Amino acid sequence: MKTYRIRKDDKVLVTTGKDKGKVGKILKIMPKRNAVLVEKVNMVKRHTKANPYAKTPGGIIEKEAPLDISNVALLCDGCAKPAKVGYKYTADGTKVRFCKKCNHEIA
Repeated sequence: MKTYRIRKDDKVLVTTGKDKGKVGKILKIMPKRNAVLVEKVNMVKRHTKANPYAKTPGGIIEKEAPLDISNVALLCDGCAKPAKVGYKYTADGTKVRFCKKCNHEIA
């Protein structure tokens, strides 16, 4: 399985595509598709049929579509810019991510 430097609930900046420049929170990471779902980014409309057994109404719904993971960049809390991520160990031995620009730890 692939490992990524970004995780669920991280703030990311979209770097390419129709939503370039938008900032959102990661809702889901899909390693098999090499994609992520970002909140309120890459919105698409789906026409759904009503299902009375599941009590879901029909109509047109808007939802997020996956973006390729290479099209997003993690935003640093310290410098508020897209940053490359490094790893280091703290004094108590825990591994943490940090911004390579400003050396700020990313939670």
